[in-house]
Amino acid sequence: MRIALGIEYDGTAYNGWQRQNFGIGVQQRVEEALGAVANHDVEVTCAGRTDTGVHASGQVVHFDTPSVRDDRGWLLGANSNLPDDISVIWACKVDDDFHARFSATARNYRYCILNRLQRSALHRHRAWWVYQALDAQRMKEAAQLLLGEHDFSAFRAAGCHAKSAHREITKIDIVRTGDWITLQISANAFLQHMVRNIMGALVAVGAGERPVKWMTEVLEGLDRTKGGIAAPPHGLTLVSVDYPEAAGIPQLWLSRNYMDIMAP
Repeated sequence: MRIALGIEYDGTAYNGWQRQNFGIGVQQRVEEALGAVANHDVEVTCAGRTDTGVHASGQVVHFDTPSVRDDRGWLLGANSNLPDDISVIWACKVDDDFHARFSATARNYRYCILNRLQRSALHRHRAWWVYQALDAQRMKEAAQLLLGEHDFSAFRAAGCHAKSAHREITKIDIVRTGDWITLQISANAFLQHMVRNIMGALVAVGAGERPVKWMTEVLEGLDRTKGGIAAPPHGLTLVSVDYPEAAGIPQLWLSRNYMDIMAP
């Protein structure tokens, strides 16, 4: 049978999602925990790989197993074998044609900035501290220039192996609440470092170092070297993944309103 899981993790201690030859990826810990419950080696497939230091409140994975456990058994069994910074939030049986990556219709990310003079002891692993004043309205205007389907070569990592740089951003917004500035972004898929590179460029606009229209110049230039710095990974969270209703994934998990529930 095929089982799907929703997973939450703090990526601070891990070399990204993917199992590594050197260092530890979140995937390794999840597979080890599930293998202890299933009594056989387990290989999981995720909805979207996250980089070193990136977090998730809504990663989705699937795996196949001949072992029979109820949903509660998979959830509690996995969590009893996982470290404190990784947690299975839900588990359910899905159809054999469900695929955590290829069945997904959108991925939803949030990037958090703490914009004040003082650094934070509590949020040092969950937000990018930017002490110079940022104009969130300018950042919001610049972000809207990225909506739609484009070639995002200017915002992909140099080592990105995706065959095509074309992606469709369906939602992008900048919201300021007190000292917090958050980027909420949804797309059919993302390139390696795409969100972090976008956020780095938006901060340059917000700081007054670049004009709003510069975002269009960077996008159309297709040159990563002209796009400014990459935002650090620890401010980024994979909040949720969307699937068709027929997939049977819990509806709260599918809702983009979940992005509003998971506040910094």
